Amino acid sequence: MNTQHIFIVGSKGIPAKYGGFETFVDKLTEYRKSKDIVYHVACKAKDTKKFMYNNAYCYDINVPNIGAAQAIVYDLLALQYAISYCKKHKEIEKPIFYILACRIGPFMKYFTRRIHFLGGKVYVNPDGHEWKRAKWNYFVRKYWKLSEKLMVKDADLLICDSKNIEKYIHEDYAKYDPQTTFIAYGAEVEKSKLSDSSKEYVDWLSEHKVKPNNYYLIVGRFVPENNFETMIKEFRRSSTNKDLVIITTPNESLYQQLEQKYDIRQDARIKFVGTVYNQELLKKIRENAYGYFHGHEVGGTNPSLLEALGSTQLTLALKVGFNEEVCQDAAVYWTKEEGNLSAVIEKMDSVNATELREYAAKARNRILSEYNWDYIVEKYENCFLDK
Repeated sequence: MNTQHIFIVGSKGIPAKYGGFETFVDKLTEYRKSKDIVYHVACKAKDTKKFMYNNAYCYDINVPNIGAAQAIVYDLLALQYAISYCKKHKEIEKPIFYILACRIGPFMKYFTRRIHFLGGKVYVNPDGHEWKRAKWNYFVRKYWKLSEKLMVKDADLLICDSKNIEKYIHEDYAKYDPQTTFIAYGAEVEKSKLSDSSKEYVDWLSEHKVKPNNYYLIVGRFVPENNFETMIKEFRRSSTNKDLVIITTPNESLYQQLEQKYDIRQDARIKFVGTVYNQELLKKIRENAYGYFHGHEVGGTNPSLLEALGSTQLTLALKVGFNEEVCQDAAVYWTKEEGNLSAVIEKMDSVNATELREYAAKARNRILSEYNWDYIVEKYENCFLDK
């Protein structure tokens, strides 16, 4: 068959340093199976270099620093480059342009027409309810919702990484008769390359005065919709003697609000430890946590939840549709109701080793059966090759 060229726009690029879309593109190219697929990946940069990574053609897009609109301009410039590339290389037939997230809705019709003129198609990953995020003001939220609507309207196919998001797309945009498919995000279950006695891990434990298997863990952006307030408040309320380790970059204003309300500094169990960019160290920290708190309530399949299921023995997840879809019976659920999470913490503190092993086995099996990268990449390639 002819080679299928896929142009990926919307991630910050590869190799992935952080972020869900970046890791997705990294794994999509790393686990590539079909020799009939060629990937072209836009990368946000301060230059215009071109390079190969994971056998993908990567091209840097130099984006002016113009504040909040930078992400929109980046996507537009990346699309423009990809379209020009296809015009120049006339041997490319029926290219697919896969756009991650719904930032460029007002420009979508223009670009879709140009791509269709090339004989290509436009696929979109709608991500998850960006317009609901508390960090955006009223006008930005309005833009996100409008942009989502216009991208759903003009896309040839929407690839949803959550069945809940796919259902929402069909319900909210039924008049456009959107074409959708569900392909989840992926995760790995391989153990960290670091041992329990490795210097990096031992130094990290010592620096933060933490003991293995004696801490609950949170990893995520410090934003209201991830429910740090509920998790911290309820942890403080509980009588657990374990620590709460929070890996994040604290938003100063939100942190000050929580400090004033809950006097966080007076609870020696609560430890804000900053960020951890060493992925093997982060995996080791997850593996040796007693349990993982997941408070995300906006978005589709959340990468940090999958990573927790793949490596942490016990996951305590906020009871919302997205999280239940992913975890099923492999997690313990909590609500934002006063006293609920603190009671769950105290109950989980007393479970025996056999029960913990059962939770860990269920979580690992969820990843292996539905969310492993080999399986996810195969589904993507079948979609791209229209099998």
